[in-house]
Amino acid sequence: MKDTKLFAYLQLTRPANVVTAIADIWAGFAVAGGWTYMMSDWELGAATFWHKLVWLSLSTIGLYAGGVAFNDVFDAELDALERPERPIPSGRVSKTSAAWMSSILLIIGILAASQVNVVAAGLAILVAVLSVTYDYWGKHQFYFGPINMGMCRAGNLLLGISVAPELIHSPLSLIGLIPLIYVAAITMISRGEVHGENRKALFFGAGLYAFIITCILSMSYLNGPDYWQTIPFLLGLAYMIFPPLIKAIRTQDPKLIGKSVKAAVISLIILNASVAAAFSGWKIGVIVLFLLPISLWLAKKFAVT
Repeated sequence: MKDTKLFAYLQLTRPANVVTAIADIWAGFAVAGGWTYMMSDWELGAATFWHKLVWLSLSTIGLYAGGVAFNDVFDAELDALERPERPIPSGRVSKTSAAWMSSILLIIGILAASQVNVVAAGLAILVAVLSVTYDYWGKHQFYFGPINMGMCRAGNLLLGISVAPELIHSPLSLIGLIPLIYVAAITMISRGEVHGENRKALFFGAGLYAFIITCILSMSYLNGPDYWQTIPFLLGLAYMIFPPLIKAIRTQDPKLIGKSVKAAVISLIILNASVAAAFSGWKIGVIVLFLLPISLWLAKKFAVT
């Protein structure tokens, strides 16, 4: 399959990463109470919530896949020098075809969100604009780049919460800062993936990871006496992200930095499972966590970074 056109196009979309974007939606659904409602009596309208979850999941697939594919479109010349094995510089996919595919995927993402409500559609448009902005301009900005990428993830989490649109205009929307900070840390760390030698960024990223874990635990504690249900998920998150990052800090080896970034990206699912558990209990956290083996399996077949 690796020699087929389909495989080359799929490589552009980073399938393993797309699964982590679905986890954003599912976690947002948990924050909004959607999972709890769906588990209630079907006759009370739970079926409608299931439909909305499907539409929002489809929306994030289009938005994320389109956004990361556009990244390769804009990086075609640079990849020809640094990563010639990628689909566009290797000639397996033309730059024009990749741009068309990316555009269609973003449109699908926006249209799918519009099936839920106007707020969801607006958030989908925002995420699409932010992702293309990052691909074309933001990633080249030292300070704004990580924030730009984090805003894409924050918008994605809020897209899941938009199933209850009134919450988007409430203080609860500040939860979007969690993926924003986490992804900003990943983006900062990833800058050394090609050339290495960014120890300060690695240390700062480690500090941001610790801050995020503390924030989720604090939210869970404030939500009630069952906060302990979040702890196993947070321990799993720490186990996934810190060991490879510590190795990268010690060696400054670009390959180890790349492994650290890969682990952190995949761990977005555990991060989302932790958020889901903090708001809707461990059972919903486990449902989100079911996406992890799918992402890990895809990560063996497709590049994550």
